[in-house]
This record gives sequence, structure tokens and C-alpha cells, in this order.
Amino acid sequence: MTPPKPPSRPDRVALWRYAKLFRADLLSAQPARLYRAWMAEFRTPFFRSFLVNQPDLVAEVLKARPEDFPKSDRVAEGLRPILGNSVFLTNGATWERQRRIIDPAFEGGRLRDTFPAMQAAARACADRLGPGEVEFEAEASHAAADVIFRTLFSIPIEHEMAAQVFAEFRAYQQAQPIVNLAALVPLPRWMPRFLPRRARRAGRRIRALITALTEARMAQIRAGTAPDDLATKIMTTRDPETGETFSAAEMVDQVAIFFLAGHETSASALGWTLYLLATHPDWQEALADEIAGAGALDFAAMSKLRLTRDVFREALRLYPPVPMMVRQAACPEHFRDREVPQGSQIVLSPWHLHRHERLWEAPDAFDPARWQSENGRKCQREAFIPFSAGARVCTGAGFAMLEGPLLLAEILRRFRVIPVEGRVPEPVAHLTVRSRTGIWLRLEHR
Repeated sequence: MTPPKPPSRPDRVALWRYAKLFRADLLSAQPARLYRAWMAEFRTPFFRSFLVNQPDLVAEVLKARPEDFPKSDRVAEGLRPILGNSVFLTNGATWERQRRIIDPAFEGGRLRDTFPAMQAAARACADRLGPGEVEFEAEASHAAADVIFRTLFSIPIEHEMAAQVFAEFRAYQQAQPIVNLAALVPLPRWMPRFLPRRARRAGRRIRALITALTEARMAQIRAGTAPDDLATKIMTTRDPETGETFSAAEMVDQVAIFFLAGHETSASALGWTLYLLATHPDWQEALADEIAGAGALDFAAMSKLRLTRDVFREALRLYPPVPMMVRQAACPEHFRDREVPQGSQIVLSPWHLHRHERLWEAPDAFDPARWQSENGRKCQREAFIPFSAGARVCTGAGFAMLEGPLLLAEILRRFRVIPVEGRVPEPVAHLTVRSRTGIWLRLEHR
């Protein structure tokens, strides 16, 4: 069974039609030729953009010269109300300072320290589940949020304040469209962004709740009673160049992106992985056998789950949580015999790169075995960027590649997942790649 894929628009559509499609769903707003093109140019009266799929050009933008291709301001338009000046949105010296403080918390040795909290959340997720039909995007969101709160602040999702933050993030996503006017038309900073009132209200509440959590943790640090978790690590890490730590206001911005990126992307990946396994029962049973053979799912056992990691990697290929990344050309460029003017938007699309017909064998098929093939290994090096790449690679990539297989293992060791007849998910891109109709699965005890 071929996994569901959004329809593509015709090659040529009017600008108003494109804007309407783009606002509803980033994926179906794109033409089918992007699955074969090395580069494509889009012109509007307001800006020019170039979607780049050619692997060496992707590497040029992300790895070789990232300072010449900073994050586009367009990305921030719908997110700044909750993310403020977080590491996800900044560039230059500000971003470099933020990464110097944040990165030590996610180094390899810290994953072992974080694992017990992550495992507790995974077991709590499996405990909440039972036989019957389940809309799994909601369950995956709950589980991923629980992982974030336990690892970041040492509190479970059932904690009153954690539950409030989770509820407000859901309200924000439901109220905030993918793009607003300023994402398509350059507007001066002073001009209102016309965000929906519900989104503005939810954004204010999210930041107020995160501020309360952050201030409480800072008080614990001063008193010497703070737990040794990610929040404490980040708040007490000094910039090796300046000796400064994050201020309270800066920490609020960082917590917001940790929650949004760590929760939303993990939930998307987990939901789609379970759906793919439900529709490919042979692979599901192979995973169940591997999980059973690993014994107790402690930190050491996770290295034995090679097939589980390949399955999770294949789900990230087919349904990358962040389908597109936008950079901006800081100076004039020359790509593939085309002039790329300064200020042009450079779009890097994991969605199209991961399904590119000239790179991958059977690009639309679910085939975890590909990662052990010559083609799969080559494409993993050159055309697989679910966490971006280069200097701006997601600082939590290692965290995510531990969390995803662990959640899968805890669920599949107890349950068999089966697709619900007549409920095929419809992929759409909002903040991440989700299903327009949810991901419905039937669970049975093993």
C-alpha cells in the first residue's frame, strides 16, 4: 500500500489562487514537477523564491556557507508572538550566542541523564492506551508534550501548569494559519500583522505560563533546590565567550521553541510512523520481535533497536515534520546558470527532497530496508534533512532519534496497531505535517 500523499496543483495558477492554496496547505500548493526538478523559480510582484533540490546546492546553503543564507524573516511572521527572539528565529551573533549556551544541554552524555524522564513519559503513554479505536495524533501530542515537560522541568503533563501550556499551544495552532499577509508581502515592522484574535490571545497566555515556570525554576536555582534537568542545565550554562547566562526573558523564548519544536515535531513523526506500521503489518511484526528481543528497554537496550530506528527514519523521510525551510540570499548568487538576486527566498524542501524521483529508488514507497542499501546510504548523506543540516542542524536531533524509537517500542510491545477502515489520513502542512482528518488506529493487546 502506497502511503498517502497530497495532490499537486497545476503548473500555472493565478497569484490569488496560489496564495489561497498556500494558506490552506503548503504541500498541495506546489506543482508535481518539484518532485523531479533540481531547482525551480517562483516570481511574484513582491519577491522571488527559488526551491532548491540539487544536493550540492542544498549543502552549499546549509553546510558550506550558512552565514550567507540566514533564516528568512518570513518564517518568523506567524511564530514571533510565541517564540519571541528564540534560537529558531535569530541569525548572526545573537544566534551564535544562543547555541553556545543551549548546545551543551543536548550533548551525547546528557541523553543518558535525560533517558529516565523520557522513559517515564513513554510508559505513561502506553499505560493510557487501551484496546479500541484511537485518534492517534492527539495521543502522540500528549505523549510528546509529556516528554518535554518531564525532561525540561521534571514535571509530568498532568501537572496543572504543564497541562495549561499544552492546551494553549493546541489553541494557537488551531487559530493561526500557516501564513499571514506579511509572510507573502514584505511589510514594515510598524505595520500590524493582522493575526487572528484567538492566536494573539493564546500566544499571550502561553508566554505568561512559560514565564511563571521559568521564574519558579530560577528561584529554585538561587535556593540550590533545582532538579538536574534540561531547564536547570540551560539556565546555569554560561556563554564561554562572555560568561553570561540567559536572562529570564531570553529563557522564556527558548522554552517556547523547545516546547513547540520538541513537542510538535515529535508528535507528527510518531503519528505517521504508527500509521505506516499499521498499514504494513509485516514490518510491524518484525519490529515487535526486535523489541521483545531487546529485553528491558533501558538506555543500553536502545542501541539494539536498529530496525526500529530505520522504520522511524523512513517515516521521517516520507513525512518530515518540518516540510520546508526558508533561507534568504544575503548577497547575489548564481545557481544552475540562473541569477539569484540578493534578498531572494531560498526554499529547501525536505518534503520534495525526500521523495525526489531522480534521487531515491521507489521514493513514494514505505521501505525501511532502503537504509541498508547503497542507494539509501547515499541519499542519507546527500538528500535526507529532517532536522536540517550544517551549523543550524536541530540541536535536539539526537534527543528526537532516541525519543521516537522509545515511544514506538513501549507502544508496540503492548499493542498491535491496525488501520481503521475508511479513515485514510490526508497529509497537510500547518506548523508541521499532520493529517487533515486525524490518524485513526485500532489497538489490540498483543
